[in-house]
Amino acid sequence: MNKILLVIQREFMSRVKKKSFLLATILVPLIFPAIIGGMVYLAIQNEKNKETEIVRVLDESGLINFEDSDRYSYQSVEGPLETAKDGFSKSDDFALIYIPDIDIDNPEGVLFYAKTSPGVNLVDRFENNIEAQIRDIKLTRSGLTEEQLDQLKTYVSIDSFNISETGDEKKSDAGFTFGIGYVMGFLIYIFLFAYGAQVMQGVIEEKNSKIVEVIVSTVRPFHMMIGKVVGVASVGIFQFLIWMILMSVISFAGMAAFGLSMDPAETAQMVQGAGNEASAVQANEKVQEIMTIIRDIPITQIVLLFVFYFLGGYLLYGALFAAVGSAVDTPADAQQFMMPIMMPIIVGLMGLFMFVFNDPHGSVSFWLSIIPFTSPIVMMGRIGFGVPAWEIALSMVLLVGGFIFTLWLAGRIYRIGILMHGAKVNYKILAKWLMQKN
Repeated sequence: MNKILLVIQREFMSRVKKKSFLLATILVPLIFPAIIGGMVYLAIQNEKNKETEIVRVLDESGLINFEDSDRYSYQSVEGPLETAKDGFSKSDDFALIYIPDIDIDNPEGVLFYAKTSPGVNLVDRFENNIEAQIRDIKLTRSGLTEEQLDQLKTYVSIDSFNISETGDEKKSDAGFTFGIGYVMGFLIYIFLFAYGAQVMQGVIEEKNSKIVEVIVSTVRPFHMMIGKVVGVASVGIFQFLIWMILMSVISFAGMAAFGLSMDPAETAQMVQGAGNEASAVQANEKVQEIMTIIRDIPITQIVLLFVFYFLGGYLLYGALFAAVGSAVDTPADAQQFMMPIMMPIIVGLMGLFMFVFNDPHGSVSFWLSIIPFTSPIVMMGRIGFGVPAWEIALSMVLLVGGFIFTLWLAGRIYRIGILMHGAKVNYKILAKWLMQKN
């Protein structure tokens, strides 16, 4: 055990003392907010600097009316379509919309012409505009007045609450909840790749430098592998804790600089003095709602589970990365073994989008959060949706069993591969090493 601790200490200190570690630890909490702020600023400036685009409209039906906006100015044209297309092609205008003499019960034949491929949502925006006007025309022809049409347009906002077994209720927000879960899951996804690659690279470097031959004379290869994997994991946790502290300090400093507060009462007073009474009341209610949701987030539980799933997932995959590093001589040789390791990680991340977001309690989401190879990412995405305690416990137990199994599996490859040089390793040879007793 003392020898394993020495290997852990060596791995930890050798990485923490590097300038790259210090730079990454200090700069990451500063770079990401700066990037996000910069992107928001550029988006705002981009909208401000956009010139009004001219859209030509050839409406043979005489039913559709486009209203000018800051983004688009609509210019009506007449004549046959070919003439309109020819005039548009010689102009600097943005687009041409052709609306034939359509039957409102079956509106077909609307065309959109542009000199470059339009954005994904642009054509949908024009379609929705035309559909809304045709819908209003149908209602008007049915004998309804403008006032009655306005009364028919109804907007519903549903407030979501979670009710506990004791009857207590608290407001929930699925989008906000998923956002937190996704960020935590994505961080684990990044950490698994980053620190797993560090383990593999470190093993390859030691193997090629012959240092490992000196170390294994006093430390068993399996113990050395465990020490290396745990040592790099401790570096990751240490770095994450520093990031959490720095980002918390930066967040509170930023809120203080803008006069914001985590106390809804104080924020409400600030909002009420910022505008008229009606808008202040609405803003006050919205701010209180957001603050209440933030205060109800189980931060301690999320952080503790994040640490557990990060460590569990890293130990599971870190051992496999170490085994791959011991079996090859160069990073290029490792590529053939990387895909089977990377695929479950990628599946876990894709599962967040495809299943957890739409149905966090569905069978696919459940199994992805239980299977050890995907649970570190997927379970973090489900946590905010109220996962039963027994599912979390089962997932944690299976993850512990999973990394114990992969440590044993990787250890059988590591004990032989770490001393092998110049051999072309394939899956058949790895299987032979697994079955070899001595």
